[in-house]
Amino acid sequence: MASTEQCRAALEQLSRNLAGSDGDVRQAAALNRSLTCRITDLDLTFTGRLQDGRITDVVETPGPPPAKAEIRLTMASDDLVALVGGKLNFASAWAGGRVKLEAGFRDLLRLRTLL
Repeated sequence: MASTEQCRAALEQLSRNLAGSDGDVRQAAALNRSLTCRITDLDLTFTGRLQDGRITDVVETPGPPPAKAEIRLTMASDDLVALVGGKLNFASAWAGGRVKLEAGFRDLLRLRTLL
């Protein structure tokens, strides 16, 4: 099980990766949406915004998300670290039920480029 600090570092790395991307990935990440990342095995939620191709204003809270975000991710801590580290493919993790992504239909269409 990854630690809270490792999860926060993974989200910061994901933000840097998105900010440094270009083309279709950069365009897909250019949404301005509320975001939660629920880490099931640590029983905590990171809440922030996907804004201008970065994840900003990240706050950690215990338990489930305090409010319903526009983009919602749910996974185990090790899966977050592995996804950002390139050791786990998002599409296969999502298809296998290890990662859950919830968002509006239009956002899902844009986000598919990131997957």
